[in-house]
Amino acid sequence: MTNATVRSEHAAFGGTQGFYERASEACAGPMRFSVFLPPQAKSAKVPALYYLAGLTCNDEHLPTKGGAQALAAELGLALVACDTSPRSTRYPGDDASWDFGLGAGFYLDATEAPWSASYRMETHVTRELVSWVEEDFPIASGRRGIFGHSMGGHGALTLALRHPKLFASASAFAPIVAPSRVPWGEKAFSGYLGHDRSRWAEHDACELVRTRPRADLELFVDQGTSDKFLERELQPSLLEAACASSSQRLTLRRHAGYDHSYYFIATFMNDHLRHHAKALRP
Repeated sequence: MTNATVRSEHAAFGGTQGFYERASEACAGPMRFSVFLPPQAKSAKVPALYYLAGLTCNDEHLPTKGGAQALAAELGLALVACDTSPRSTRYPGDDASWDFGLGAGFYLDATEAPWSASYRMETHVTRELVSWVEEDFPIASGRRGIFGHSMGGHGALTLALRHPKLFASASAFAPIVAPSRVPWGEKAFSGYLGHDRSRWAEHDACELVRTRPRADLELFVDQGTSDKFLERELQPSLLEAACASSSQRLTLRRHAGYDHSYYFIATFMNDHLRHHAKALRP
């Protein structure tokens, strides 16, 4: 470790779970991230799976609640997680609601003032975080997957579609698939991107699979049928229809009785890890 501040490191499943911080140019201040290195990383570079958390969450939710390290250690996958928004630079109203501002960066680069000065999460994830991780850890360049939950599921799908050369696999738990058409997305997009909806389409998974589907990628999505946000905010059937119209490969599974929590995520985590491991094998 040469460039990041080590917050803490812990032995876990034969590897190491670490928590770090580094100055971010994109986000105009320090940003926190976590890295789980499997035991295979002691002797060789390993592929990395990037996790994007949901609203109000941070870089600690995957390692502490996701239940991912045991199988990741077996499969030889590094797990990387980041914060959900900049937190060092504050703006009026950034904590007025839980679904905008702090903890709600939506994994895009804001174009509207004042947010455009530091709410640049797409650049942070796709350029900074990837370079930080591959500079300082035994992680193989070019073998990357991305997944996430809710707002982070939106981020995982859109960043995989927007950056086809960067991520070889993508999956999501209960993602916001059509943010241009649901309250969470309409609120965030109007604040970060303004009221020109043509800009919104560039960060909407349903619109992206229509305009730039990836023949090399199978999207893998899990959704609980008892999720309280299912009908109002998530609407996975919209993604199903968009993928069908564009021949984008999609596996969408619906699970009776499961909600929006990390109990749901942990239950199906292993299926996601295996999905990515298959795509990231050398």
